[in-house]
Amino acid sequence: MHTHDLSNARWRKSTYSNGEGGNCIEVADEVPGLVPVRDSKVPAGDVLVVGADAWGEFVGAVTAARL
Repeated sequence: MHTHDLSNARWRKSTYSNGEGGNCIEVADEVPGLVPVRDSKVPAGDVLVVGADAWGEFVGAVTAARL
C-alpha cells in the first residue's frame, strides 16, 4: 500500500453538492497522476486515491449514464 502526504491538499466539493451539505464528495487537485477522494462530512476520515485515468473514465461513464 502506498501512502501520500495530503496534509497540504486543497480539497473541493463536487459541483453536484448544494450549500446544505448532504451526501457529497471532495477531491484534491494538484496531485500528479492521482485523484484523492474523501467524504466531505468526514474530512479527517479515510481517503480513496484513484489513478487520474481511471477517475476520468469513471466520471465519463457517470456523465454518460445521466444523459
